[in-house]
Amino acid sequence: MIDRFLRILFPEICPVCKKPSTDHVTAPICADCWQAISSYEGPACQKCGKPLVSDVSITCGECLEDEPAFEWVRSFGLYDGALKEAISLFKYYKIKRLSRPLSEMMLKIRIPHTDAVIPVPLTKKKLRQREFNQAALFAKHIANRIGAKIILNCLIKIRDTAPQVGLNAEERRKNIKNAFGIVNKEVIQGKSVILVDDVFTTGATIRNCAKLLKKAGAGEVYAVTLAHSMRD
Repeated sequence: MIDRFLRILFPEICPVCKKPSTDHVTAPICADCWQAISSYEGPACQKCGKPLVSDVSITCGECLEDEPAFEWVRSFGLYDGALKEAISLFKYYKIKRLSRPLSEMMLKIRIPHTDAVIPVPLTKKKLRQREFNQAALFAKHIANRIGAKIILNCLIKIRDTAPQVGLNAEERRKNIKNAFGIVNKEVIQGKSVILVDDVFTTGATIRNCAKLLKKAGAGEVYAVTLAHSMRD
């Protein structure tokens, strides 16, 4: 009845299939397109989760050349189709009601029980512009589910960075260099933590954050994201 009432007052068209959206929880994405979002089950790097071409591949070239500080990264699906659209609507169009159903997707990942959950932070300027940190909303749901503490006063972002997409490896390193910092490091010393972000694009951000956390005294560092970029 509520859905029917909301459809009358606020009719919405699904941006994926262009049909009317009938479920307010996932609107404007329609129920059919939402149900079609699936997890990625193909070959992937056991370390960073990067989709790979061959089933016999275990570790990607980047992780072999430069072993990351995290234990592993896991993502629910690929950054494509309805999932990509949902992340964009949530992140840039401030449709915050999508945070719960998107978080439920992330919780389908086998997430280890750790001491703390830490979202990848935004700068204060970016947080004021966006009004919320999408990674922090995901982290809240994950922390509640696994019974861990969410830590917001340790990993910080010092300066804004350009989008990583389209940059080569050297440009990515320069772009992310000195963008993050650690304060109150005593809150993570000796603790296992989960880093949370929305999309794993190039991996430079999570690699940098994990390195800082380990240097500050954290124990195991895992990372989970909602989506992983497509294969090169």
